[in-house]
Amino acid sequence: MLACHYIYPFLFLSFSFGHHALYSSILSCPSPSQWPSLTQRACLSSWGCSVSGARCRSGATMRFLSTHQDLDFQLSRVQISSILRANEQAVSIPEFDGRGLSAVRKFESNQLAANTPNEDRRSAATCLQTKGMLFGVFDGHGGWACAQAVSERLLYYVAVAMMSQRELEELEHCMEQSRPVPPILQWYKNHGDYNYRESASLYVEHLRVFWQELLDSEEHGNGMSPPDALYYAFKRLDTDISLEAQVPHSSDLIRSTAIQVAFAGSTACVAHVGTDGIHVANAGDCRAVLGVQEEDGSWSALPLSQDHNAQNQAELERLRAQHPPSERDTVITDNRLLGILMPLRSFGDVRFKWSLELQQSVLESLESGIELDFLNLYQYTPPNYLSPPYLDVAPQLTYHSLRPQDRFLILGSDGLWDEMSSEEAVRLVGEHLSGIHLQAPVSPTERQLNLGQMQELLWKRRALAMPTLDPNAATHLIRHALGTGQYGELCQEKLASMLALPEDLARMYRDDITATVVYLNSDLVRQHRLNN
Repeated sequence: MLACHYIYPFLFLSFSFGHHALYSSILSCPSPSQWPSLTQRACLSSWGCSVSGARCRSGATMRFLSTHQDLDFQLSRVQISSILRANEQAVSIPEFDGRGLSAVRKFESNQLAANTPNEDRRSAATCLQTKGMLFGVFDGHGGWACAQAVSERLLYYVAVAMMSQRELEELEHCMEQSRPVPPILQWYKNHGDYNYRESASLYVEHLRVFWQELLDSEEHGNGMSPPDALYYAFKRLDTDISLEAQVPHSSDLIRSTAIQVAFAGSTACVAHVGTDGIHVANAGDCRAVLGVQEEDGSWSALPLSQDHNAQNQAELERLRAQHPPSERDTVITDNRLLGILMPLRSFGDVRFKWSLELQQSVLESLESGIELDFLNLYQYTPPNYLSPPYLDVAPQLTYHSLRPQDRFLILGSDGLWDEMSSEEAVRLVGEHLSGIHLQAPVSPTERQLNLGQMQELLWKRRALAMPTLDPNAATHLIRHALGTGQYGELCQEKLASMLALPEDLARMYRDDITATVVYLNSDLVRQHRLNN
């Protein structure tokens, strides 16, 4: 699956590296079976790289010849590890924080950018007024603006929705008295995390409106359950993002930011982890997978989300049913929404939600002095835009009651899942956790292999048993996502070539990758089950 979320038929791209012209021509696409991929040729000689007809991520086939003088892929092992570990995060969670026991022992996270800047975001926080922890992965498209805003705001909306009426009354009383507001979340920020400081007051104002409306509801009482809070928070935040782009603001900067956030888009996968279980809300093609250790010590993957894209037949039928029969063949074209957007649920993306008249009105209302690089991009009208909205953020909800054999949860953006399966990711993290690689006995079929085939099997088994290089499991996943060779071994040359690509080429061959691994407190789960 290609992970480039947007396709713009009117864009022409030209690339160079230093003073060398890298591509001599851009050719039309042959059939998929004829596409040679970079990953198929990636274990390159130690002297350099010579590739012709490689497949880029957008699907175009490009002919080029690069030499050691053009592109130097010879990063050392130290350089490779330095790049991979630059955005690592590892946080241990106290087993008892004064309010109760935690279902999370620790979590590890990492990001590797392909876009400049990175369009992925991640969030992690403890709910201070209620129980449980929240983790989120957000994959932006059409820029990073929407993913940034959602990563800052969504967990607050979820936490507020779970708070009781009494707790919300205390928040409101503090605001009215201009007193410090009790903290809602304990954030776990990384050094590279960024915040929209200019929009902070706007975000607080609209969060306050949200809890005021909850206070006015006669049914709020003790607060929403986690699944209701997740669902309502997704919908409400998307509504706020849409409205903020339509109303006047105190400054041109806040106005332009609000419009960028609304016209860009972001998928989101958020998990609430409590002592009873895990609730997951997913909109788009990020993914949540549970790592389960079976009685024999082997590892299995339990999906806690479904990808919302054209490979999901139920999602296709849901979308087609919302539009007239005459649009059945145009709603999805080339496996994309209206031929443009790959994820079929997302925040923002108002070009697929608003009427054309509203879009034009908002864009024309911008002050003439505001320079917005994205303006021409957002003025492009998707073909067959006949019965909007075509897109929604309503998340698909999943609940899993925790068991002692449930060891960890992986949240990843689609850049990770483009490179490996859920089962492979769970195996990598499970073996990283246990330090043990389980090899199945040689099967009767395998005993009949010829000498060459047996040697290949042994190479593969040897590769799978190699020791890990990274203490951080998220880094371990990213390293294997980009550097796995023919037999499952880590290929130094392949990894170097993928990491050494210049900024204007990296996005052609890989996507931004974000991975968060949440380690569960199995002993607590076992005790919780005994007590109940």
